[in-house]
Amino acid sequence: MRCPSCNSLDTQVKDSRPTEDSAVIRRRRVCMACNFRFTTFERVQLRELTVIKRNGRRVPFDRDKLMRSVQISLRKRPVEAERVEKTVSAIVRELESAGESEISSETIGEIVMEHLRRLDDVAYVRFASVYRNFREARDFETVLGELSGEDDARPVPLRK
Repeated sequence: MRCPSCNSLDTQVKDSRPTEDSAVIRRRRVCMACNFRFTTFERVQLRELTVIKRNGRRVPFDRDKLMRSVQISLRKRPVEAERVEKTVSAIVRELESAGESEISSETIGEIVMEHLRRLDDVAYVRFASVYRNFREARDFETVLGELSGEDDARPVPLRK
């Protein structure tokens, strides 16, 4: 592991322990060159995922980008960090176990919305407004209708 302070590859693990749910290993490390101490996290990755963007470009899946998107949706919401981490882990697991190594950004967005809907209604609406590119108040009304379970509420179509 490269030291984030001096970029030396000569680092040593001082302590390893699983996180509370045993899904991740937390490792305390020290750089032998500059004595900088840092923490790394190790998690199981079932397969390498490639995201197919709307413009057709292919990019490697980035769990941190997913986490940032979910956290932005949940900003100033009363949701514990542990629940957010579990939600993101569940989304990643679902993507990895889908059996495909390439997955469209639309599929990822729909899965994220599904999980956010169960986690927090406001975060769901926030994410949907960006993901589905809302342009009018009616778009919000439709999604709010989906949340309240109205029969006449139809999903807002994805806009390009």
